[in-house]
Amino acid sequence: MTAAPGRLEEVAEHVHAYIQPDGGWCLNNAGVIAAGGESALVDTAATERRARALRAAALSVTPAAPRVVVNTHSHGDHTFGNFVFPEAVVVGHSGTRREIERDGLHLTGLWPEVCWGDIAVTPPTVTYEDRLTLHIGTVRAELMNMGAAHTVNDTVVWLPEQRVLFTGDLVMSGVTPFFPMGSLEGSLAAVRTLRALGARTIVAGHGPVGGPEILDDAEKYLLWVRSLAEAGIAAGCTPLETARESGYGQWDRLLDPERLVPNLHRAYAELQGAAPGAPVDMGALFQEMVDFRGGLPSCHA
Repeated sequence: MTAAPGRLEEVAEHVHAYIQPDGGWCLNNAGVIAAGGESALVDTAATERRARALRAAALSVTPAAPRVVVNTHSHGDHTFGNFVFPEAVVVGHSGTRREIERDGLHLTGLWPEVCWGDIAVTPPTVTYEDRLTLHIGTVRAELMNMGAAHTVNDTVVWLPEQRVLFTGDLVMSGVTPFFPMGSLEGSLAAVRTLRALGARTIVAGHGPVGGPEILDDAEKYLLWVRSLAEAGIAAGCTPLETARESGYGQWDRLLDPERLVPNLHRAYAELQGAAPGAPVDMGALFQEMVDFRGGLPSCHA
């Protein structure tokens, strides 16, 4: 099964979100900023076919090919399509570059049935550490490193005049958050920082465009996971056992609920003294997600 194609959604003057329904595994969002005859992208897409569709969508807004691609983090659904934009300088956090070089095409091995295409790994050639300002025509874009949250080096892109925030996968919209490679406490801190920006429009890494309620939902979910982890540790249960007993409650409406299992592993680790971003065995955690779900998580890229 292949999901619906992506679509452009104008979210402010000069700014479009590129939404790939339904927002599940590897169906990420991107952004197109176009002003003054110039354009830039926030993230790309997982497969060659989807990245080329993103390119066509970007060129439908302005004939100028993007001169900058910003990667919010290293994961392949947001970066594999970089190579489809050879005119662009790829920008990201220095840690994002290291992770892309380290991980290569590992993601493709998780879902070998997906037609990934002839992907060429293309890491950022311009990196930053804390903050970086880009100017795309008349639009000012602030890149901010949020530290350990979804990964250990997440970037958000804030357009202060338009009050539009591209969060990458630091938060999701109608999709279960995912932070085993980052930090529960770091995610909570990042949500508080992002709320203080006063964004009117939020383009999350996956799912529909929304407003500040996306941050509110993320915070509530993160606090719920922390409370589950505290109870699970007190009861002597494993993260998988705790997930199976959780019942979900209001969170059964979110896509990809199996992510609760690795999220609980991260929460357990931090509650027991592990540092944010401390390495975990993602292969083992992926297998626990398979066990919890009763099969391979669905990827319709």
